[in-house]
Amino acid sequence: MLSLLGVLLAVTAVGGARLLNAAAVHSAAREVRDLLAFARDQAVANSTRVAVRFESSPARVLVHRGSDTIARTDLSRTNVRLEATRDSMAYGPAGLGVGASNLRLLLTRGARQDTIVISRLGRVRDGR
Repeated sequence: MLSLLGVLLAVTAVGGARLLNAAAVHSAAREVRDLLAFARDQAVANSTRVAVRFESSPARVLVHRGSDTIARTDLSRTNVRLEATRDSMAYGPAGLGVGASNLRLLLTRGARQDTIVISRLGRVRDGR
């Protein structure tokens, strides 16, 4: 009976960890998408360039208008790792991306991953 309880606890712990990892990655991806939308909205509203910087260690996303940091999110607080193909991107006054190539963000915790792709025009989509 005790060994059966041990097996059930082990299965539950593994499933629970997977669920927590999935929830953390999903939440982090939503935060990053929201921050990118905010950056684009700020560029259009203020008719200026707004930069978004991606840091791997610690995993953070920062939004800058001029020399001011106007928004940020710290993904490392939930143990989500961030990898980016570039360290930054920018939105111009028309809300279009400034730069010559697509940007791919990979958010990871445990075995769970989510990919966000930002086109060179600044459009955000899932990388699935």
